[in-house]
Amino acid sequence: MCGIAGVLALPGMDVPESVLEDMARAIAHRGPDGEGRYRNGSLAMVQRRLAIIDLVTGDQPMHGPGGRVLIANGEIYNHVEWRRVLGDENFRTNSDCEIPLHLYEQDGDSYARGLRGMYTIAIFDPKQQRLVLSRDPFGIKPLYIAQTSLGLAFASEPQALIAAGLVSPEVDPDVRSTFLQCQFTTGRNTIFKGIERVLPGETVIAEQGRIVERLRRDALPELDWCEWTEAEALERLDAALIDSVRVHERADVPYGLFLSGGVDSSAILAAMRRIDERPVKAYTVGFDVPGARDERAHAAAVAQAAGADHVEVSFGRDDFWRLLPMVAAAMDDPAADYATLPTYRLAEVARQDLKVVLSGEGGDELFGGYGRYRRFLRHRLLGGGRLRRKGTFDGLGVLSGRSAAWRCELDQTQEAVARPGRSRLQQAQAADIADWLPNDLLNKLDRCLMAHGVEGRVPFLDPHVADVAFRLPDSLKLRDGKGKYLLRRWLHREMPQADAFSRKRGFTVPVGAWIGERGDALGKLVAAQPALGGWANQNKIRQVFEKAEQKQAGFAAWTLLFYALWYRRHIDGLDVAGLTVDQVLAA
Repeated sequence: MCGIAGVLALPGMDVPESVLEDMARAIAHRGPDGEGRYRNGSLAMVQRRLAIIDLVTGDQPMHGPGGRVLIANGEIYNHVEWRRVLGDENFRTNSDCEIPLHLYEQDGDSYARGLRGMYTIAIFDPKQQRLVLSRDPFGIKPLYIAQTSLGLAFASEPQALIAAGLVSPEVDPDVRSTFLQCQFTTGRNTIFKGIERVLPGETVIAEQGRIVERLRRDALPELDWCEWTEAEALERLDAALIDSVRVHERADVPYGLFLSGGVDSSAILAAMRRIDERPVKAYTVGFDVPGARDERAHAAAVAQAAGADHVEVSFGRDDFWRLLPMVAAAMDDPAADYATLPTYRLAEVARQDLKVVLSGEGGDELFGGYGRYRRFLRHRLLGGGRLRRKGTFDGLGVLSGRSAAWRCELDQTQEAVARPGRSRLQQAQAADIADWLPNDLLNKLDRCLMAHGVEGRVPFLDPHVADVAFRLPDSLKLRDGKGKYLLRRWLHREMPQADAFSRKRGFTVPVGAWIGERGDALGKLVAAQPALGGWANQNKIRQVFEKAEQKQAGFAAWTLLFYALWYRRHIDGLDVAGLTVDQVLAA
C-alpha cells in the first residue's frame, strides 16, 4: 500500500523538482516506509511506500521488460499464481507489484484484465514516452488526474495536485450540491474544479502530456444471473469466500480485522478462523452514549466463538471533538459519512499492533443487504424506482437557489446499469457498486486508514466472490424481509453464535446528540463561515443546529459542520493539526 504521483509534461515542458517534492510531501502519510522517484524525458513521478509484501526487494520504481517503469499503490493478490505461469526466473524481486510489468509486455494496454487485487498503477514506456494509468475494477484504491498547463498530472489524493500548485483549490458548485444532499460526490468529477477521478476499472493512456485513450474493465460478471439451487449456491459461495480471504491474507506483516459484529465482518472472521492457525486480532468500536447503538457485546460473543483476540475501542464525546478536524483533513475527497469517525479511531488504535486490516465493505452491495433495495423494488406509486429519493436538505430551506440537479449523476448511473438481463435488484446493486461504494465507503476506508499508515483490505470485493454473489437469483438475496439471505445461511452454518438471521442492527454514530449539546454556539460559527456565503441561508443554518437532536436536522448540521471544517483545510489551506473545532472555524 502506498501513494503515487507524477506528471507527464506537454511537449517542450519540464517538470520542476519542486513539483515532485511538494507532491511527495503531500502523500507521505500513505507511505512512511520509503520513497522512490523516477525521471525520464517528459515524465517525473514519485512513490511513497508502505511495505507489506517483499520488505527487502520491493522498493519502487520497478523496472521491467523493454525498459518500462512502474509505480503502484495497492496489492496484487494473485501474484503467486502469475509467477508460476510467467516463470519465477523472469522476476527481479519477490514483490506482487512486479507482475503488471510482465503482463503489460504480454498483453499491452489490456494487461490489467489479468490482475486480481486492489490497485492504482502507473506504467511508463520511455521508448514511446507513453504513460498508462490503471485503477482496480471496484475502485478500492483511489487515483486522480488533472489536465494542467504543465501536462497530465496524477496522484493518489487530490491534495497532492493542489499542494504542488498544479490545480488551484476551487469548489465546483454543482458537485458541492451533490455532496451536501447525499454525503458523497459521484461520477468522474470531484468537488475540486479541474480534478477528475480515474473511474473504477479504467485504464487511461497518455502521450505528449494529454490523454489519448480510455479503456474500462467492469467489476461485475458479464453473465448476470444463474439458476443455482440453494445447496449449489452455498458451496460456490463457500469456495469463493474462503479463497478470497486466503489470498487477502497474503502479507509479510501482521494483519487483523475490523469486527462490527454484523453479518459481513462476522463472515470474514468465520473464514479467517478456518484458514488461520493463530487467533485473529479483531477490533470493535462502541459508543459511550446512553441509548446509542453499541455492538461491542455482540461482537465480543462472535469473537469468543471464533477464538479471536478481541480489542474493544471506545468512542465518546471527547473523541468526536478531538478527531473531527483531523478526519475532515484526511478526507480531501469529501464524504460526510459519520462512520469516518469510528473508522479513523479504529485505525488509530490498530496501527500500534499491525499494518493490514481486513474489513467487510462490499457485503451489502453484492448480496443485497440494504433496506433501500427493498424500497427500490416497490411500485413507483409507493415510492419505488429511485435509490435516493430525497436529499439531506430537502424541505429545510438551507440551500438557496439550488435545484434538483444534484441527482443528475445518480440518475445517469442508474440508467447506465439498467441493461437487459438484469433484475431490478441487480440494477440497484450495480448502481451502488458504481458510485456509492467507491466514492463513499471505500474512499472513507482508504483515507482513514492511510492517515495512520494502515492498509485496508476488502475480501468481498474480489472478482471470484462477485462472480458468485452478484449472479445469485433474487430469492437467494432477499427473503422474509431481510437481505443477504445466502450469506446469512453460510454464516449460520459456519458460526451459529453470530446470530446471522437477527435483524440488521445498523451502525449509528450519535453525532446529532453531540452537536445538539452545543447547537446554538456551533450554529452561529458555521453560519458565519465565508465558505457557505451566497448559497446557504444563515438563519436556517442556525435553526438546523438548534434542532440537531432531531434526525434530519442532526444529519444536516453534521454535514454543514463537516463541510465547513473541510473547506478551511482544503480550500483555505489552514493547517488544522492540534486545533479544536472552534479554533478551526474561528481562525
